[in-house]
Order: sequence, then structure tokens, then C-alpha cells
Amino acid sequence: MVIRGNSASGKSSVAQGLRDHYGRGIAIVGQDVIRRDVLREHDTARGANIAMLGRIAREALDAGFHVVLEGILYADRYSHMVTSLVRDHRGSSHCYYLDVPLEATLVRHASKADAAYLEQVTDTHLTSWYRELDLLPGGLETVIPADSTLRDTIAHILRETDLACASPVPPPRCTSSQGDTVNPPVLMSDPRVAAIPVHECGEPLVDVRDHGFRVDPRKRDPLSAFAHVREGVLARLKQARSLLPAGTDLLFIEGYRPLALQERYFTEYRDELAATHPDWTAEELHQNASRYVSPPEMAPHSAGAAVDVTLVDQDGHELDLGTRVNASPEESHGACFTHATNISDRARHHRTLLLNAMESADFTNYGTEFWHFSAADRYHALMRQEPHARYGPIQQAQPADSATQERGPTPWPGFDPRTGNKRKASNGDTCA
Repeated sequence: MVIRGNSASGKSSVAQGLRDHYGRGIAIVGQDVIRRDVLREHDTARGANIAMLGRIAREALDAGFHVVLEGILYADRYSHMVTSLVRDHRGSSHCYYLDVPLEATLVRHASKADAAYLEQVTDTHLTSWYRELDLLPGGLETVIPADSTLRDTIAHILRETDLACASPVPPPRCTSSQGDTVNPPVLMSDPRVAAIPVHECGEPLVDVRDHGFRVDPRKRDPLSAFAHVREGVLARLKQARSLLPAGTDLLFIEGYRPLALQERYFTEYRDELAATHPDWTAEELHQNASRYVSPPEMAPHSAGAAVDVTLVDQDGHELDLGTRVNASPEESHGACFTHATNISDRARHHRTLLLNAMESADFTNYGTEFWHFSAADRYHALMRQEPHARYGPIQQAQPADSATQERGPTPWPGFDPRTGNKRKASNGDTCA
């Protein structure tokens, strides 16, 4: 967001009001703070603050913050920096100009409580600085009229930028190498996950390859199930992708996973743990296997609700996120945990970018796997305190069966589409 206007037009108050509503997660980049307080320089066409403002805004965007750039920002001096910033940002950008008449700015200025500031900055200064409707070229800005109150202006911007209903993005947590030992990740085997009812919405599976995503073939299968997700998940992926900084992109690795394949993955990992820990009980094996592979009946992948993703640069090269995707806790020494501390600062920065983009798009991360995110499944519902899940286990339609494809997904045999739980056998019913 860019908020421009003459001195005493209310720019700083609007920026602070946006942060007060949203909370942490908004970075305010103020022209006066950089030019006057940090650099102590005059506002000139070649001032060092111009480039510095742009760099700070870009760094904050790259770190996953929403950014409010505010100041007088004269069009003839700052337009190139502002328009370049808007052009390069892959997320949404909104520019506003607070159109307040000179007389009103003088009245507002006189009401300031800082006597020392009033003595230093006089009406003569404000008059000499004033430029009427000093808009950026290209029609980038929405003009906020003088009769808009501070509350109305803040509410208008919150609505237009979709921040009114958005949840603040929490800052990265500093935790141990095995995740958060004080608040450990909720595992898929947790009984609270199974207790969440499923109200199957019937959304079809769609192929992400038809929508311009970079797709890695490592999980490819004969039916290309891996490249499919629910329609709502695809929409969230598009939003997350738009929130990444320029030069960074999502790499899609796996989406829908047939239940039989999920059962195989879980059994193989449980057997691997049994060989390593022969003293563990069946319950301990199930619990520990669930750190890394979801139990089949709970698996978000088998509902078309989950995605495994990572980040790549503009040339498609994977960025360093601390360990390879699908590395187990044993292989990675716990570095696969989203908030692991045994990774480099660079890897942690990349994880923060991924986490902020995906969570801002209403995905929920599985804390033992930095690459795994889901939406509208049981796990997501539990973590977001929602009453029910919208996606349960489903069966992919066969490619040749166009009629089935048009009807959308088929609930997996043996599962009740209303609850997502296994059904009891009845006449004509077969349990999986």
C-alpha cells in the first residue's frame, strides 16, 4: 500500500490505524523517518532516501510483511521508485492519495500537541511544501477526498485491500530442532482430528498443470493423480503464489494421493520404525509414524485437500529450505519440522516466505513437514477451530469416464461422505 498526500493530510495516522486494526505483520515505511531521522537530509530529486525507501519496502515484502509506504513522496521525485515497486511486486498493490486542501492542513497542523515541532515547522513551511493533487502518472492512485474521516479512510483501505477480514500473520517462532517442544505440533493421529465431522461439499478434483503452475514430476503416477487438488485448494494456491516476492515461485510436488498409496506409505514408514525401535508398542509406532505420514483414514492428501510445495527461483531452481522435501525426521535430524532451529538463516528466511504466503491464503501447515499444507480438511478445521471439514477421502474419476468427471469426485468406497469415517457394512455395502 502506498499512501501519499501533503503534509498534515493524515498519512501517518492512516498507516498507524491500519496496523492497529491488523496487528503485527504490517511494516510501515515512512518517508520522514528515513529522510529526516535516519539520513538527516533535505528532500531533493537525488536524495539517498528515495532508493533506500524502495529497498526497505522490498526487503519487508520479501520477508512476508504487508507494507505501507507513506509520505509526501512528490510525484516528480518519487514516481519512478513507487511505480517500479508496484510493477515488481507479484502480490496486490494499492495506492492512495489523501486530497486535503491547504487550509485544512494548516488547521490540522496547528492542533498538534508537540510545541517544539510547531516551532520548527511553521505555516510558511506547509504552504511552500503544498502541491495540489500531485498524483502519480498512469492513474495508479485512488483519491481519498477531504471529507473522508480518519475512521472512514482506514475502513475503505481495509476493505479494498482485503485486510478487513484477514488474519495477521504471526512472526516466525524460535523453537528447538524438533519443532516446538513447549507447544509441539498437533499430529494427525490426535483423537481431536478424528472427532471433526466431514460435511463433504462435492468439489471436483482439478489438474494444477492446466493453470500455469510449475509441477515437479517426482511423484508422478500413471493416472496423474499427484497433480490434482480440489477446486478450492487450487484457488488458494493461486492466491499464495501471488503473495510471493518477485523472482520467487511455488514448485508443486504432490496433491491428491489415492488411499491405497497413502496406506502403503504409512505402513512402510511404520515398519521402518518398528525395525529401528523393536521395543515400541503398536500404539507408539502408530503415534510416531503419524509425525511424518498421515494415517490413511485422516490423510488430507487422500481428500484432495493437501499439497506438498516448496520454493524455486525464477529459473526453476529449488531454494534452500533447510532439507529436501519429504525428508523424514530421522534423516534430517528434525530439520523437516517447520520451526526447526538447526537450519541456516537463509533457509529459515525461505521457510518464512513460504509459510506466510500459504497461511495468508488460508492454508494450514503440518508442523512436522515444512512443505505440507492443507485446507478445508479435518486437520485444517481443528487448527482453525471450525465446526466441520468440507473435504473427506475421495476417489479420482477415471480419465475415460467423462460422465463421472463431470459429477465431481466419488467418495472413497467404505467411507461415509457425511463424516469421512469408515462405514459399517450393511446389505449391499462393502467396507474398504
